[in-house]
Amino acid sequence: MPRTVEEILNHADDLAKQFEQYEPKPDDERDVEAVAALREAVIARSDAERTIRDAVHEARESGLSWSSIGALVGTSGEAVRQRYMQRHKRTA
Repeated sequence: MPRTVEEILNHADDLAKQFEQYEPKPDDERDVEAVAALREAVIARSDAERTIRDAVHEARESGLSWSSIGALVGTSGEAVRQRYMQRHKRTA
């Protein structure tokens, strides 16, 4: 996934080019409901991950240990620390 503004703009340019050059084929048809359901699920996963990230940050700010947070998240303290420590530091 693009992260910097430049990467996002380059990605948008690439997508625009693909759209402009797109020639539909019969095999390109998609079930609109299935695509919409998948899109909603991806958005929900992203929202859930953001909520967990924020809760981990709040828990650390409140003094909870990584092992306690890991137990609540359903993994080890080390795994949760590796996943969220950088994000925690960036927002701290």
